[in-house]
Amino acid sequence: MLKKVFAVSVGAITAVSLSLAAEAKEWKQVTVGVEGAFPPYNLTTPTGELDGLDIDIIKEVCKRASLECKIVAEEWDNQIPSLLANKFDIVLTMGPNPERRKVIDFSDPYVITPNTFLVQASGDLTALPHSGESFSVDNEDGKKALANVKAALKGKTIGAAVATSQLDFIEKNFAGDAETKPYQGSENAKLDLEYGRIDALYDNVVFARDRSENSKGELKMSGPLFVGGIQATNTCLGIRKEDSELKALLNKAMGEMRADGTLSKLSIKWFKTDLSPKG
Repeated sequence: MLKKVFAVSVGAITAVSLSLAAEAKEWKQVTVGVEGAFPPYNLTTPTGELDGLDIDIIKEVCKRASLECKIVAEEWDNQIPSLLANKFDIVLTMGPNPERRKVIDFSDPYVITPNTFLVQASGDLTALPHSGESFSVDNEDGKKALANVKAALKGKTIGAAVATSQLDFIEKNFAGDAETKPYQGSENAKLDLEYGRIDALYDNVVFARDRSENSKGELKMSGPLFVGGIQATNTCLGIRKEDSELKALLNKAMGEMRADGTLSKLSIKWFKTDLSPKG
Protein backbone atom coordinates (compact mmCIF):
# COMPACT_ATOMS: atom_id res chain seq x y z
CA MET A 1 0.00 0.00 0.00
CA LEU A 2 2.80 2.37 0.90
CA LYS A 3 4.59 1.57 -2.36
CA LYS A 4 1.44 2.35 -4.32
CA VAL A 5 0.95 5.70 -2.55
CA PHE A 6 4.60 6.57 -3.13
CA ALA A 7 4.33 5.69 -6.80
CA VAL A 8 1.25 7.86 -7.21
CA SER A 9 2.97 10.73 -5.39
CA VAL A 10 6.05 10.52 -7.58
CA GLY A 11 3.82 10.43 -10.66
CA ALA A 12 1.92 13.49 -9.48
CA ILE A 13 5.12 15.38 -8.73
CA THR A 14 6.53 14.45 -12.14
CA ALA A 15 3.35 15.62 -13.86
CA VAL A 16 3.43 18.95 -12.00
CA SER A 17 7.12 19.41 -12.84
CA LEU A 18 6.49 18.74 -16.51
CA SER A 19 3.54 21.10 -16.48
CA LEU A 20 5.60 23.88 -14.89
CA ALA A 21 8.40 23.29 -17.36
CA ALA A 22 5.94 23.53 -20.22
CA GLU A 23 4.60 26.80 -18.81
CA ALA A 24 8.05 28.41 -18.42
CA LYS A 25 7.97 31.59 -20.46
CA GLU A 26 10.59 32.27 -23.10
CA TRP A 27 11.12 36.02 -22.94
CA LYS A 28 11.64 37.84 -26.23
CA GLN A 29 9.94 41.19 -25.60
CA VAL A 30 9.47 43.38 -22.52
CA THR A 31 7.60 46.59 -21.77
CA VAL A 32 9.47 48.79 -19.31
CA GLY A 33 7.96 51.50 -17.13
CA VAL A 34 9.89 54.62 -16.09
CA GLU A 35 8.89 57.94 -14.53
CA GLY A 36 10.83 60.13 -16.95
CA ALA A 37 11.07 62.97 -14.41
CA PHE A 38 13.80 61.99 -11.95
CA PRO A 39 17.10 63.27 -13.38
CA PRO A 40 19.77 62.13 -13.77
CA TYR A 41 18.25 58.66 -13.27
CA ASN A 42 15.63 59.33 -15.91
CA LEU A 43 14.35 62.41 -17.70
CA THR A 44 12.38 63.59 -20.71
CA THR A 45 14.27 65.76 -23.20
CA PRO A 46 12.72 68.88 -24.78
CA THR A 47 12.04 66.76 -27.88
CA GLY A 48 10.12 64.18 -25.83
CA GLU A 49 12.82 61.50 -25.75
CA LEU A 50 13.53 59.48 -22.59
CA ASP A 51 17.11 59.69 -21.37
CA GLY A 52 19.22 59.18 -18.25
CA LEU A 53 21.10 56.43 -16.44
CA ASP A 54 18.06 54.13 -16.26
CA ILE A 55 17.51 54.33 -19.99
CA ASP A 56 21.15 53.51 -20.75
CA ILE A 57 21.03 50.63 -18.25
CA ILE A 58 17.87 48.99 -19.56
CA LYS A 59 18.88 49.35 -23.22
CA GLU A 60 22.20 47.61 -22.51
CA VAL A 61 20.51 44.93 -20.38
CA CYS A 62 17.96 44.22 -23.12
CA LYS A 63 20.71 44.08 -25.75
CA ARG A 64 22.72 41.53 -23.76
CA ALA A 65 19.64 39.50 -22.85
CA SER A 66 18.39 39.50 -26.48
CA LEU A 67 15.16 41.23 -25.45
CA GLU A 68 13.14 43.67 -27.53
CA CYS A 69 12.64 46.56 -25.15
CA LYS A 70 9.70 49.03 -25.24
CA ILE A 71 10.09 51.88 -22.73
CA VAL A 72 6.97 53.75 -21.56
CA ALA A 73 6.77 56.86 -19.35
CA GLU A 74 4.32 56.61 -16.45
CA GLU A 75 3.77 58.56 -13.23
CA TRP A 76 5.85 57.20 -10.36
CA ASP A 77 3.03 56.02 -8.09
CA ASN A 78 1.50 54.05 -10.99
CA GLN A 79 4.65 52.01 -11.62
CA ILE A 80 3.99 49.04 -9.32
CA PRO A 81 0.23 48.87 -10.03
CA SER A 82 1.01 48.86 -13.77
CA LEU A 83 3.57 46.08 -13.26
CA LEU A 84 1.09 43.95 -11.33
CA ALA A 85 -1.59 44.62 -13.98
CA ASN A 86 0.79 43.30 -16.68
CA LYS A 87 0.99 46.70 -18.39
CA PHE A 88 4.74 46.58 -17.69
CA ASP A 89 7.13 43.65 -17.33
CA ILE A 90 9.89 45.72 -15.71
CA VAL A 91 9.88 49.00 -13.77
CA LEU A 92 12.99 51.15 -13.39
CA THR A 93 14.57 53.02 -10.46
CA MET A 94 13.00 50.64 -7.98
CA GLY A 95 14.49 50.32 -4.49
CA PRO A 96 13.68 47.22 -2.42
CA ASN A 97 12.09 47.80 0.98
CA PRO A 98 9.92 45.52 3.14
CA GLU A 99 6.60 46.84 1.81
CA ARG A 100 7.57 46.52 -1.84
CA ARG A 101 9.03 43.06 -1.30
CA LYS A 102 5.56 41.92 -0.23
CA VAL A 103 4.18 42.51 -3.72
CA ILE A 104 7.05 42.46 -6.26
CA ASP A 105 10.53 41.03 -6.78
CA PHE A 106 13.79 42.77 -7.69
CA SER A 107 16.85 42.27 -9.82
CA ASP A 108 20.35 42.72 -8.47
CA PRO A 109 21.15 46.43 -7.91
CA TYR A 110 22.78 48.58 -10.57
CA VAL A 111 23.35 51.60 -8.31
CA ILE A 112 23.63 52.01 -4.53
CA THR A 113 22.89 55.48 -3.15
CA PRO A 114 22.05 57.08 0.24
CA ASN A 115 19.44 59.76 0.93
CA THR A 116 19.94 63.32 2.16
CA PHE A 117 18.29 66.75 2.41
CA LEU A 118 17.98 69.50 -0.18
CA VAL A 119 17.40 73.00 1.23
CA GLN A 120 17.39 76.64 0.12
CA ALA A 121 20.93 77.99 -0.11
CA SER A 122 19.75 81.31 1.40
CA GLY A 123 17.98 79.66 4.34
CA ASP A 124 19.00 78.66 7.84
CA LEU A 125 19.33 74.90 7.18
CA THR A 126 22.45 74.89 5.01
CA ALA A 127 24.61 73.47 7.81
CA LEU A 128 22.48 70.67 9.26
CA PRO A 129 24.37 68.45 11.75
CA HIS A 130 26.79 65.92 10.21
CA SER A 131 26.49 67.39 6.70
CA GLY A 132 28.25 65.18 4.16
CA GLU A 133 28.91 62.37 6.65
CA SER A 134 27.69 58.84 5.90
CA PHE A 135 25.62 56.90 8.43
CA SER A 136 23.45 53.82 8.71
CA VAL A 137 20.46 54.43 10.97
CA ASP A 138 20.72 50.77 11.97
CA ASN A 139 23.70 51.46 14.26
CA GLU A 140 24.21 53.72 17.25
CA ASP A 141 26.21 56.43 15.47
CA GLY A 142 23.50 56.68 12.82
CA LYS A 143 20.75 56.88 15.43
CA LYS A 144 22.58 59.71 17.22
CA ALA A 145 23.08 61.58 13.93
CA LEU A 146 19.37 61.17 13.13
CA ALA A 147 18.42 62.52 16.57
CA ASN A 148 20.62 65.59 16.00
CA VAL A 149 19.02 66.24 12.60
CA LYS A 150 15.52 65.83 14.07
CA ALA A 151 16.33 68.50 16.65
CA ALA A 152 17.61 70.86 13.94
CA LEU A 153 14.46 70.35 11.83
CA LYS A 154 11.97 70.69 14.69
CA GLY A 155 9.00 72.77 13.57
CA LYS A 156 10.06 72.67 9.91
CA THR A 157 8.23 71.16 6.92
CA ILE A 158 9.94 68.32 5.03
CA GLY A 159 8.76 67.13 1.62
CA ALA A 160 9.24 63.80 -0.17
CA ALA A 161 7.72 62.01 -3.15
CA VAL A 162 4.76 59.65 -2.64
CA ALA A 163 5.31 55.90 -2.93
CA THR A 164 8.97 56.23 -1.89
CA SER A 165 10.95 54.94 1.07
CA GLN A 166 12.14 58.52 1.62
CA LEU A 167 8.58 59.57 2.48
CA ASP A 168 8.14 56.47 4.66
CA PHE A 169 11.39 57.31 6.44
CA ILE A 170 10.55 60.92 7.31
CA GLU A 171 6.97 60.04 8.30
CA LYS A 172 8.30 57.38 10.66
CA ASN A 173 11.22 59.33 12.11
CA PHE A 174 10.15 62.98 12.09
CA ALA A 175 6.49 62.72 13.15
CA GLY A 176 5.88 65.05 16.10
CA ASP A 177 9.06 67.03 15.42
CA ALA A 178 8.47 68.27 11.88
CA GLU A 179 5.58 68.36 9.41
CA THR A 180 5.93 65.93 6.52
CA LYS A 181 4.39 66.69 3.15
CA PRO A 182 3.92 64.18 0.29
CA TYR A 183 4.35 65.18 -3.36
CA GLN A 184 3.47 63.70 -6.72
CA GLY A 185 7.10 63.25 -7.68
CA SER A 186 10.44 64.67 -6.56
CA GLU A 187 10.38 67.48 -9.11
CA ASN A 188 7.13 68.88 -7.67
CA ALA A 189 8.63 68.83 -4.18
CA LYS A 190 11.75 70.59 -5.48
CA LEU A 191 9.60 73.37 -6.99
CA ASP A 192 7.81 73.94 -3.69
CA LEU A 193 11.20 74.07 -1.94
CA GLU A 194 12.32 76.80 -4.36
CA TYR A 195 9.15 78.78 -3.63
CA GLY A 196 9.58 78.38 0.14
CA ARG A 197 6.48 76.25 0.68
CA ILE A 198 8.59 73.61 2.40
CA ASP A 199 11.86 73.92 4.31
CA ALA A 200 13.63 70.78 3.10
CA LEU A 201 13.28 67.94 0.62
CA TYR A 202 14.45 64.45 1.59
CA ASP A 203 15.50 62.47 -1.45
CA ASN A 204 18.10 60.34 -3.18
CA VAL A 205 21.55 61.93 -3.00
CA VAL A 206 21.97 61.74 -6.79
CA PHE A 207 18.76 63.69 -7.40
CA ALA A 208 19.64 66.15 -4.61
CA ARG A 209 23.14 66.75 -6.00
CA ASP A 210 21.84 67.18 -9.55
CA ARG A 211 19.16 69.69 -8.54
CA SER A 212 21.64 71.56 -6.34
CA GLU A 213 24.24 71.83 -9.13
CA ASN A 214 21.60 72.99 -11.63
CA SER A 215 19.84 75.49 -9.37
CA LYS A 216 22.12 78.49 -10.09
CA GLY A 217 23.05 78.64 -6.42
CA GLU A 218 19.49 78.59 -5.08
CA LEU A 219 19.54 75.08 -3.57
CA LYS A 220 22.10 73.17 -1.52
CA MET A 221 22.51 69.67 -0.11
CA SER A 222 22.63 69.55 3.67
CA GLY A 223 22.72 66.94 6.41
CA PRO A 224 24.01 63.36 6.62
CA LEU A 225 23.96 60.72 3.90
CA PHE A 226 21.63 58.11 5.40
CA VAL A 227 21.12 54.44 4.57
CA GLY A 228 19.41 51.70 6.57
CA GLY A 229 16.06 51.31 8.24
CA ILE A 230 13.14 51.24 5.84
CA GLN A 231 15.04 53.17 3.18
CA ALA A 232 15.49 51.62 -0.25
CA THR A 233 19.00 52.68 -1.24
CA ASN A 234 19.70 49.86 -3.70
CA THR A 235 18.44 50.81 -7.18
CA CYS A 236 17.10 47.75 -8.99
CA LEU A 237 14.75 46.64 -11.73
CA GLY A 238 11.32 45.75 -10.36
CA ILE A 239 9.63 42.61 -11.69
CA ARG A 240 6.67 40.38 -10.82
CA LYS A 241 7.35 37.63 -8.28
CA GLU A 242 6.37 34.88 -10.71
CA ASP A 243 8.75 35.99 -13.48
CA SER A 244 11.80 34.03 -12.34
CA GLU A 245 13.02 33.35 -15.88
CA LEU A 246 13.03 37.09 -16.64
CA LYS A 247 14.84 37.80 -13.37
CA ALA A 248 17.56 35.31 -14.30
CA LEU A 249 18.02 36.97 -17.71
CA LEU A 250 18.26 40.44 -16.19
CA ASN A 251 20.69 39.40 -13.46
CA LYS A 252 22.93 37.59 -15.93
CA ALA A 253 23.15 40.69 -18.13
CA MET A 254 23.80 43.01 -15.19
CA GLY A 255 26.38 40.62 -13.79
CA GLU A 256 28.28 40.91 -17.07
CA MET A 257 27.92 44.70 -17.00
CA ARG A 258 29.28 44.84 -13.46
CA ALA A 259 32.19 42.55 -14.30
CA ASP A 260 33.29 44.40 -17.45
CA GLY A 261 32.93 47.87 -15.92
CA THR A 262 29.84 48.99 -17.86
CA LEU A 263 27.85 49.79 -14.70
CA SER A 264 30.77 51.81 -13.37
CA LYS A 265 31.15 53.75 -16.65
CA LEU A 266 27.44 54.57 -16.83
CA SER A 267 27.41 55.71 -13.20
CA ILE A 268 30.33 58.05 -13.84
CA LYS A 269 28.68 59.30 -17.05
CA TRP A 270 25.48 60.35 -15.30
CA PHE A 271 26.50 60.89 -11.65
CA LYS A 272 30.15 62.03 -12.09
CA THR A 273 31.07 59.38 -9.52
CA ASP A 274 31.06 55.57 -9.37
CA LEU A 275 28.05 54.38 -7.36
CA SER A 276 27.88 50.96 -8.99
CA PRO A 277 27.77 47.83 -6.77
CA LYS A 278 31.19 46.32 -6.13
CA GLY A 279 30.23 42.97 -4.60
